[in-house]
Amino acid sequence: MTQLTSAADSAHEFAVALGAIASGVTLVTIVDDRDDVGVTVSAFCPVSMDPPLILISLIDGSYPAELLGRLDRFAVTVLSSGQRVLAGRFAAAGRPGARLLLDDVNHHRGAVSGALIPDGGLAAIECEVISRVPAGDHLLVIAHVLVVDAMAESGDPLIRFRGRYRPLASP
Repeated sequence: MTQLTSAADSAHEFAVALGAIASGVTLVTIVDDRDDVGVTVSAFCPVSMDPPLILISLIDGSYPAELLGRLDRFAVTVLSSGQRVLAGRFAAAGRPGARLLLDDVNHHRGAVSGALIPDGGLAAIECEVISRVPAGDHLLVIAHVLVVDAMAESGDPLIRFRGRYRPLASP
């Protein structure tokens, strides 16, 4: 057991502990009247099958969180292992708009959300916000799945584990 001596130690130890949870990597994209916005999100969770609900967690005060504080529709793409570079682009601080980041990647607009959706993901869904919950330094967004935009027949997911993108372990 690690004895914590300060709030900074506590926050660091908690972050390290959370890094021990392997999670799939998604790309959340939103369109507003000025630009297309996207962010890499590993805090994605299915909530319910009936009705179909998902949850994403965004850093409070970030531009994507601000947008989903006032806009209701967005898309989530479950990234494949071959989309590691794409995940990195959308995780970088000070990144440009999603159209520029997807310039060299095949993509399309979701029919319901209007959000940009990169091709080649394992799945893509379009959602509508039903609830926003402030939670510490994050905003939890619970959304109803409106449509499954794309579904790959095969492929491996992009996984984040201990702060790095990793391949799925072989059986």
